[in-house]
Amino acid sequence: MATRNGTGLARLPAFDTGRDALNGVIEAVKGTRNKFKYDPETNLFIHDSVLPAGASYPFDFGFVPSTKGEDGDPLDVLILMDEPAFVGAVIPSRLVGAIEATQREESGEVVRNDRLLAVACKSGTYRDVKKLDDLPSTLLEEVEHFWISYNQLKGKEFTPIGRAGPVRAKHIVEQGAK
Repeated sequence: MATRNGTGLARLPAFDTGRDALNGVIEAVKGTRNKFKYDPETNLFIHDSVLPAGASYPFDFGFVPSTKGEDGDPLDVLILMDEPAFVGAVIPSRLVGAIEATQREESGEVVRNDRLLAVACKSGTYRDVKKLDDLPSTLLEEVEHFWISYNQLKGKEFTPIGRAGPVRAKHIVEQGAK
């Protein structure tokens, strides 16, 4: 449990060094419309937004602790696993790739805002997925479309610029952890 003295989520590394697994912290659960956001000041998950009726998160979504992207937030990660987790769960995961993208903020500023894709280490359904090419291309297209729509609702423009494999995804995390 996170506390104000800097333990818990505030000190959780991006990678679990014992297993070389990515630590993903869930903020939105697969199949739901609610997104929560971790607040390091209170060490609580605060309700942040609701997707419109008919929309839902395609997989568990969250952030990589101890990282920061160009947008100023922790790096985003979508985690494929057998069943939905819960908000605040830490899911040890295997990076399989990234959707590299730019995002135009409401202010007009354009920043990189890549979306990491990972598989829960304990997943049975996705245990053989090691890279993006192991996933159906239609699934990746649907995920990209989800992020485009998601950002439009927030007054932002999300533009995928490429897909990367696990080596590049790990590099993105390492850069975000510096």
